[in-house]
Amino acid sequence: MSNEILITRWLNTFPELAELEPEAQGELLGATQFNRLRQGDIAYRQGQVCHNYVMCIEGQTRIFKTSESGREIMLYQVGPGETCVLTTSCLIAGNPFPAESTAQADVLLAALPSTVFHRLMVTSPKFRHYVLGNYGDLLSSLIMLVDEVAFASLDLRLARRLLAEAGSDGVVSKTHQQLALDLGSVREVISRYLSEWERMGWVRSARGSIVVLDKPALARYGAGEEEEPLRAGARH
Repeated sequence: MSNEILITRWLNTFPELAELEPEAQGELLGATQFNRLRQGDIAYRQGQVCHNYVMCIEGQTRIFKTSESGREIMLYQVGPGETCVLTTSCLIAGNPFPAESTAQADVLLAALPSTVFHRLMVTSPKFRHYVLGNYGDLLSSLIMLVDEVAFASLDLRLARRLLAEAGSDGVVSKTHQQLALDLGSVREVISRYLSEWERMGWVRSARGSIVVLDKPALARYGAGEEEEPLRAGARH
């Protein structure tokens, strides 16, 4: 794929960049490189220095933490049109990457070298406004995650995760084990909840995926409106 086509796709995915000052836009276009990751590739390891401001054009990366016991919890995902809040934080503060990032699907990234990133943050008010605005939005999502982990029970978090991951056809393309990793739990516990919800007719387990059959019921449960699953299931 030619560089011109990649630039067009990049700017279509991040239209705010086309509004930069002409000099800043020229520097941005001249310095940005395009990188591809295959599914399963590591984007960043914990403790790694961040050399680029990265923008996702296609695919998805998963950012997660691993405890000393080996249990994982997903912090957030980065998809098309999004940047990585921890990468931005590392670039601004000069700290190493505090988590791990892997490609969940084949990824195309636009990478702006840190030297140019810092220069544009100083010289381009529009670039600085875009970066900080985007950073603030992503930081809010991390705070929501902290609230969920601290105050919401695992079953509510699972219901919300299924709704967030479900496509228009209701399919969540993850296994029980992958959901357990995302939520910092174990497969057996996740499978127990899913089996109960399948009995109620809310979901259906398929090979390598979960199908959400009753989004309204799952949404009520995720909102804490269904306190007793067995009683709720009696209506289905």
